[in-house]
Amino acid sequence: QVQLVESGGGLVQAGGSLRLDCAASGRTISTYRMGWFRQAPGKDREFVAAINRGGTLTNYADSVKGRFTISRDMAKNTVDLQMNSLKPEDTAVYYCAADTGNGGPYNYPLRYDYWGQGTQVTVSS
Repeated sequence: QVQLVESGGGLVQAGGSLRLDCAASGRTISTYRMGWFRQAPGKDREFVAAINRGGTLTNYADSVKGRFTISRDMAKNTVDLQMNSLKPEDTAVYYCAADTGNGGPYNYPLRYDYWGQGTQVTVSS
């Protein structure tokens, strides 16, 4: 079993930055693809970013490309999401997720086996 805990959310003004951290425990996540998703009130959960096992390949939703950066620290067993130039439409609960190797598109939520509890990000205009 893998436990994922997100932190770093909060309230920020438009144009500001936040860094989300996802700490894993229970086992190493070094062999898993990791992703970040978000869910705004009344909307479906949507893909934000993903990073492969080795940390050499990243993918982003078009809405965050150029503003967000996903990274992983193998030694710390963590995955981070640096969010810059935040917009009000980025407001959502952000979730970290681990894919143990189910196959399928990296942006498909059902591909991911383990999820954190989420952290709220609110961007004011």
